[in-house]
Amino acid sequence: MISPAAGILLIADPFLKDPHFMRSVVIICEHQKEGTVGFVLNKPFDQMLDALITSFEGSTIPVFYGGPVQKDTIHFLHQYPDLIPGGQEIMKGIYWGGDFEMVTQLVKYNKLDLAKIRFFIGYSGWSKDQLNDELKEKTWLTVKATRNLIFHSFPDKIWKDSLKQLGGEYEMMINFPIDPQLN
Repeated sequence: MISPAAGILLIADPFLKDPHFMRSVVIICEHQKEGTVGFVLNKPFDQMLDALITSFEGSTIPVFYGGPVQKDTIHFLHQYPDLIPGGQEIMKGIYWGGDFEMVTQLVKYNKLDLAKIRFFIGYSGWSKDQLNDELKEKTWLTVKATRNLIFHSFPDKIWKDSLKQLGGEYEMMINFPIDPQLN
């Protein structure tokens, strides 16, 4: 198992019942002694960005449910370090955050490929040692993130494709029912 760090994916165990994280994949953006921050990659939010932020009016950009913490905040991951200053590199070529006003202008003037930026409402957070405890309990599997998984064209396939990346016995989990008692 890979230790948690920025650029690592947390793949929910197939039997995890927590409604926030059931069959989810979380990209870790920051992992320090004090805690961990990440975003759920595969849970589309029920509103578009223009419904949440008026400066994006007319832009039908999907938003993803980043997690249950601070659901009144918008975050973003992108591949535009030269156009969006101030982002934190979480892995080679992938950045978290940056100048939001610049993002607004770039979207307004159609200067961004929307396949290279992803918006989240809220985030996933773990306090000191909480994630390590969950990993010991085997709540999560870990794998290095890839650009294709983070910016996947079909978010509903991210969980299965992440397990495929682990290969072997993990690939069998793709077909496990959510509740084996119903089988």
